[in-house]
Amino acid sequence: MQIMYAVAGGSLISRTFPEPAEPVLPGVTWGAFDHLMTSAWWAGQCWHHTVLGRFSDLRLGRDLVEEVAACLLGGFGMPAEMGLAAYDAVRLEGLLRLDREVEEAELEEVLARPLYWHGKTRYYRFPRQKARYLARCLTQLRDFGEPESDRALRDALATLPGVGLKTASWVVRNYRGSHAVAVLDVHILRACRELGVFPRAWAPQTHYRALEAQFLAFAAAIEVEAGLLDAVMWDHMRRMPKPVEPDLFSAAL
Repeated sequence: MQIMYAVAGGSLISRTFPEPAEPVLPGVTWGAFDHLMTSAWWAGQCWHHTVLGRFSDLRLGRDLVEEVAACLLGGFGMPAEMGLAAYDAVRLEGLLRLDREVEEAELEEVLARPLYWHGKTRYYRFPRQKARYLARCLTQLRDFGEPESDRALRDALATLPGVGLKTASWVVRNYRGSHAVAVLDVHILRACRELGVFPRAWAPQTHYRALEAQFLAFAAAIEVEAGLLDAVMWDHMRRMPKPVEPDLFSAAL
């Protein structure tokens, strides 16, 4: 048995884990909780964040329309902060609305403006493409019937222009606090490949649902809510200096 200690609210707390050699999934062991990126380490990080009340609300928008916009404008090819800055700019202009037709040109004009981030002027990378996608999404969301189940909602959102399974899962994870889907971006792929949870031959472009099933099984095996594990992995892995493998990138996600 391993015992991890942490401090929360001025008190010393602890959690136990199985021995490092104990299996989590076939071919995946617990490892030592104090060794970076083992199964036990991820479980311990999630436990500590839960105790501290972090990652309890991952919503970026106030409703489904805003969440779709925030996730569509973020993601592939840019720092998270730039995507959020673009989302804030569009929202503050009052363009995330369904009571009238929002034109691509209106959105592109806002997205092409300079954004201020870390004291510097930056520009959003894909203003024309994302303006086109977002305008079409807003049109289709007018008559969108929201399914009851999280996975059905994810699959329905994945049919929107510019929204793939990863982005749709991101929306559902945030909007509903769902633990039934996984947001499999490059950071999650890297972490789970190094753990042995994901086969290296599997790519999200062709194996998204199989990878998601493996991720959900791993989260259940280490007794962590999948949405929390996803968020904690993403936050840690994006800060890691190791380069991401080139084959993990795909604009289609």
